[in-house]
Amino acid sequence: MSDPVLRLENVRKSFGDNVVLRDVSLDVAAGECVVLIGASGSGKSTLLRCVNLLERVDDGVVRLDGEDITDPRVDADRVRARIGIVFQAYNLFPHLSVLDNVTLAPILVHKVAAEQARSEALAMLDRVGLAAKAAARPDSLSGGQQQRVAIARALVNRPRLMLLDEVTSALDPELVGEVLDLLRELKDDGLTMILNTHEMGFARQVADVVCFLDGGVILEQGRPEQVLGAPAHERTQRFLSRLTH
Repeated sequence: MSDPVLRLENVRKSFGDNVVLRDVSLDVAAGECVVLIGASGSGKSTLLRCVNLLERVDDGVVRLDGEDITDPRVDADRVRARIGIVFQAYNLFPHLSVLDNVTLAPILVHKVAAEQARSEALAMLDRVGLAAKAAARPDSLSGGQQQRVAIARALVNRPRLMLLDEVTSALDPELVGEVLDLLRELKDDGLTMILNTHEMGFARQVADVVCFLDGGVILEQGRPEQVLGAPAHERTQRFLSRLTH
């Protein structure tokens, strides 16, 4: 078996006296989709931020393709160039066009020639169904369209790993489907992903592994049919029951 794309080993993270992650260990294989579920404050978003080095872990190791990226000597910008992240807030620059939002990082960070960056950005916008909106400003788009632009902006850098933090939670219900459809396609394309979601139906369809976090601990982990369909832990059962009702 090949080494995992991502490995977390006994990761701990605190903010003052508040311990948010407690000895979290997790492997993510190439092409795998790992879905994190749990109540607000359970540590899901912090876990993603630690993987992307937006937060430094207090203890433990995060390895990307075998490299210890939590080593203080590691260049965080170089690591982030290999990891795409999309938040529930779209974080698009309102004064730039959709195309300029997508080409900004390739040109400024990755030093891609402007013409090449533009060509690749247009291809990616076409991939997410928004090539016709390349010249538009973000505020003229629906929430679902803005989130798809944010995903295109992350994908255009060809990330080794994609992190998605509650990317549908800020959307109106009728717009959620278009973003979930795109994520299904990315899963089918073999993109390695970790995502937080409260969309349990979607998790059942796309997840290879579901992790239930509670109090900063992965309390239960396994195939979606097991964790979502027949959870072993009483705390997981209560969480899912609340969502159902």
